[in-house]
Amino acid sequence: MGLAFRWKGLVLAVIVAVAATETVKRGKAQLVENFYGSKCPNLEQIVTQSVQTKIAQTFVTIPATLRLFFHDCFVEGCDASVLIASPNGDAEKDAKDNLSLAGDGFDTVVKAKQAVENVCPGIVSCADILALATRDVVNLVGGPQYSVELGRRDGLISQASRVAGNLPEPSFNLNQLTNMFATHNLTLIDMIALSGAHTLGFSHCDRFANRLYSFSPLSPTDPSLDPGYARQLMDACPHNVDPSVAINMDPKTPQTFDNVYYQNLISGKGLFTSDQVLFTESESQPTVSSFATSGAEFNATFIRAMTKLGRVGVKTGSDGEIRRDCTTFNS
Repeated sequence: MGLAFRWKGLVLAVIVAVAATETVKRGKAQLVENFYGSKCPNLEQIVTQSVQTKIAQTFVTIPATLRLFFHDCFVEGCDASVLIASPNGDAEKDAKDNLSLAGDGFDTVVKAKQAVENVCPGIVSCADILALATRDVVNLVGGPQYSVELGRRDGLISQASRVAGNLPEPSFNLNQLTNMFATHNLTLIDMIALSGAHTLGFSHCDRFANRLYSFSPLSPTDPSLDPGYARQLMDACPHNVDPSVAINMDPKTPQTFDNVYYQNLISGKGLFTSDQVLFTESESQPTVSSFATSGAEFNATFIRAMTKLGRVGVKTGSDGEIRRDCTTFNS
């Protein structure tokens, strides 16, 4: 009887210990809205004002900041590791896949951080400021307003060698896209919604020139491209392509966050293979058609997907730090 009692007690202790461990793990990675409510109550207003000032200087701020957030989250998680500068050129931002990131995105976060530090020194992470600034740039050009979960710490690793293979390529097919997003707990529908960020910004000719001149031996130009759109791209990007030439991702409303991106896909006007494939593949086509018809549905799905993206690989508690300078690890 005593042995049985001790055995039951041991089992109960193990169960309690496991449950406690799982609770700690869940709590450790938990983000919450208004995380800085008592420590920096004016945080969101400070960031928004800083972002508005930057946008007034250049529209590039908007797509640059949005793209910066994606690139950050997909490598080490949403931890501002992409912001670290290195005199040796071996930080995450120096990787080949990140060299095209516009400097205005980095500058947006750095200036917002400086404004926050003036009021709430040493309290708010660069990772959270990037998440807030991303929400703001979307909203300020017609996109949805949404609440941002906060509580991230800034990461302690930023290496160019860790970037390759962690970011989607313009040539990806649907399976490659789906598999890469799935590694971050993002579904097919999440991926399609997040791809809608291509309603803003631009890309350089060398990122899609293969679709114009060397798609296949039988069809040098990708047949999924609308012929008129293909001619426009060829005029802007001659055969001996100048990699510095930039083309709007959305040929119709490039400075408005809307669902026209999906309407473009239906018309054969997706700039990348990874864009157009969302409509040409039967698995994703219904979602594209639905988003093209309903901007409200797209916005709601985009908010959910952005919230999930913002949870990817976050550091909380003792897993990271609150950088004083977004470009440098604390010494």
